[in-house]
Amino acid sequence: MAEMHNTGILLESGTNEIEIMEFTIDGNLYGINVAKVKEIMIAEPVKPMPHAHAAVEGIFKPRDEVLTVVDLPKYLNGGDGQRGEKDIFIITNFNKMFIAFRVHSVVQISRISWTDIQKPDKAVSGGAEGVATGIAQCGDDLVTILDFERIVAEIAPQTSIQVAEIDALGLRERNTHPIWMAEDSVLLTRLIKESLHKAGYVNLRSFPDGKALWDALCELPKGGDIYDQVSLIITDIEMPQMDGHRLTKLVKDNERFKKVPLIIFSSLISDEMRIKGLQLGADEQLTKPEIGHLVGVMDHLLIQSGQK
Repeated sequence: MAEMHNTGILLESGTNEIEIMEFTIDGNLYGINVAKVKEIMIAEPVKPMPHAHAAVEGIFKPRDEVLTVVDLPKYLNGGDGQRGEKDIFIITNFNKMFIAFRVHSVVQISRISWTDIQKPDKAVSGGAEGVATGIAQCGDDLVTILDFERIVAEIAPQTSIQVAEIDALGLRERNTHPIWMAEDSVLLTRLIKESLHKAGYVNLRSFPDGKALWDALCELPKGGDIYDQVSLIITDIEMPQMDGHRLTKLVKDNERFKKVPLIIFSSLISDEMRIKGLQLGADEQLTKPEIGHLVGVMDHLLIQSGQK
């Protein structure tokens, strides 16, 4: 068993870098952001659970907590899956959940720039909402970065963003403030936009990564009130080309844009990540899938900045 310890990358600010843990399934290289990994361990016996998703292998209790085990080879390739004596469990922590993923081996950790990660072609990634979120160049190897949030959302939809949370907010007025959002997941972009529209925020502009949003900011005509062009920014952390931390640093270091409220909305909000976001100047940091909380924070920041 190897518990993951925080490396220096978590304490650096806006470097636009990521550490990728490379692992194999059926001889193919895949990757996961080290920030999502709590520990790795040799696979242990698992207790099957009735009526579970086909890819849910069951549960096990490594210490004091019962964890769900997802058979990643079976999820990706179908069939019964080949379970070997040397299989590894990658214990993850994101969206305030701990989940174990079975893989065949863990290879190494590579530190690269987000600019070295490209969006996969839809023809090979399973379409617009496929589970391959990026293709990373790690040394001489091409590594497929998997969208673990997307995988969990398919297996357990109740853990993803729930548009129904907005109903609990009651009747809301229409709001035309221009809201910009950087989010690379097509599925989450759709769910977030549906939720915000339902909450009254109808003037939304989405971007597939931080670089696209930053480039659009830089192209805005100068002069006038910046709030007339962009009133609030919502950004994910994990995105190809430019991550949310780098975007936050660029926005908050810029005299023209720094007063625009910025919310980091990510599955990776941990104590360490929260410190990093504060250092970069983020106005708020929220964990997905708390969409109702996001709307309340948006309301508050717009009022606080004198826009409502």
